Amino acid sequence: MSMTLLHHLSGLLAQSGLIPRGTRVFVFDRIFTVFLLLGTLVGVVVIAYMLYNAYKYRDTGEADDVDRPALGELPADGGKGKKLFTSFALSAVIVISLVAWTYGTLLYVEEGPSQAESLEIEVEGYQFGWRFTYPNGHVEDSTAGGVLRVPVDRGIRLRVTSADVFHNFGIPEQKVKSDAIPGQTSETWFEADETGTYTANCYELCGAGHSYMTAQVVVMEPDEYREWYTNLNESAS
Repeated sequence: MSMTLLHHLSGLLAQSGLIPRGTRVFVFDRIFTVFLLLGTLVGVVVIAYMLYNAYKYRDTGEADDVDRPALGELPADGGKGKKLFTSFALSAVIVISLVAWTYGTLLYVEEGPSQAESLEIEVEGYQFGWRFTYPNGHVEDSTAGGVLRVPVDRGIRLRVTSADVFHNFGIPEQKVKSDAIPGQTSETWFEADETGTYTANCYELCGAGHSYMTAQVVVMEPDEYREWYTNLNESAS
């Protein structure tokens, strides 16, 4: 299956509205739900068909008109392969559609909201803490009690790098992770749909203090966030 075909199919699915849009949590929940429901449906159909045939061709100990093949003999009334062809065709349609849908969904997760609509924050990992730099130049350092503050219901773009060794910045509740590599910058995004305090961790073994390399992520109401950010600008002037 070529990537061009996948891209074309995923584009058609996106235009149809079947590909979910929203926060990373929402999108990944939809992927999990679709795979769970489809896997359950396939399992029910296969087991039901197996039980049906086991009951239909059971040995009752009485003579019947069922023409059972002997051991090692192929069935003679298999419809000349029609059932086999139909089952393979249906399976191919389902699998290709599922792969295209998942591909299109993950493309959306990769791209995220537009930069014009997003708040961009620089994230720098170091042994053993995180520094968050806002557009106005304000820096929050986790080892000094600093936290990552973001507004609710807005796309947050993170530009992640490292000052020393390999790290990995992740917020599990928001389904976001990104490598922090020295000399390189990786980008990721998330959008929180409710206020609260979450925990960011390092997911790359980076030294003796790795397990302590955490930071708080505070999701605030938009008005509350604007007030906090405005006070930063006033105190810096």
